[in-house]
Amino acid sequence: MTTPEIAPHETGKFSSSGIEIFYRLFGKANRAPVVIVHGLSFFSYDWIEPAAALATDRQVAIMDMRGFGESGWAKDYSVPAFAGDIVALLDHLGWRKAILIGHSMGGRNCTYCAAENPARIAGLVLVDWSPENAPAGALRVTQTVAGTPDTFPSVEEAMRFFHADPNSPQGILERPRFEAYLKPVEGGFAIKRDTHFRDQFRKVLATGERPKQGVDLWAAPSKLACPTLVIRGSRSDMFAAETAAKVRTANPGIKLVELDTGHHVAGGDPAGFQRETRAFIETEGL
Repeated sequence: MTTPEIAPHETGKFSSSGIEIFYRLFGKANRAPVVIVHGLSFFSYDWIEPAAALATDRQVAIMDMRGFGESGWAKDYSVPAFAGDIVALLDHLGWRKAILIGHSMGGRNCTYCAAENPARIAGLVLVDWSPENAPAGALRVTQTVAGTPDTFPSVEEAMRFFHADPNSPQGILERPRFEAYLKPVEGGFAIKRDTHFRDQFRKVLATGERPKQGVDLWAAPSKLACPTLVIRGSRSDMFAAETAAKVRTANPGIKLVELDTGHHVAGGDPAGFQRETRAFIETEGL
C-alpha cells in the first residue's frame, strides 16, 4: 500500500523572543492569508492537507508552536508567549492582517492573540476549543500526556501507545505522521514535544493542581472584535454541549456550528471542516 503524497509547500524558521519557530507555507498571495495553529497532541504536519486545500486562493501558514515539532523549546509557555509567536510570524511574513485558525490549545492561543491584537486579525476560526474543557476529555488528555514514555524503542511501539495498529491498512497510512512526530534519541525515539507538558500533567495527576494560564480565558472571547466562527465536534469529549451556550453568551457575535465528529474535527470530517471554514470566509468577505 502506498502512502499519500505530501502537498508541496515551503518551510522556514524565524526567531520570536529568542525562540526559533518553524512554519510551513502554502499558496500564493492573493486574498487574506491564513495562519493555522495546532493543538497539544498535534503539530504542523497534521494540518498539511487542510492547509493545502485552503490555499487555492491565498497563502496559508502552519506553525509549530514553541516546544513542539521543529520549533525550539522555551522556558515561557504562557498564553501571551504563544500569542506573541503568532504575531511574530505575521511580522516575519510581512502580513498586516491574517485569519487565524486554531485547534484545541491552538484555539486558546489564537483567541488571546485576536483579543489583544485586533488590528492584526481579520477573522478567527476556533476548532473544538472553548475556555472550559469537559472533564472526560481533560482527564483523557492528562492521562495520555502524563503517561507518555521518555522514549519508545521503535516507531511501531509509539504507534501502539497512541492506539494505532502499525500493521493495519490505516496504520500503514498513518506511519509517516508518526515518523514525522518522532525524533531519534538514545534508546529509540522521542516525541517532538518539550517534556515540560508531560511533567505538567504528571503534576496534575499527583496533586490535582492544574497549571496556571496567567490569563482569564473567558475574558478573551468577550473582547473579540473580528468575525469569529466556532466549529464544535458534536461527539467531542473536550467541548461539552452545554459549554456552547456559555460561548455564545460570552460574545453574541460568535457563530457556532457543529459537525458530527470528535475532537479532531479537521481529521474526523475534513470535508465538513473545509465547507464550514470556506463558507465563513466567503460570507465575511475575507
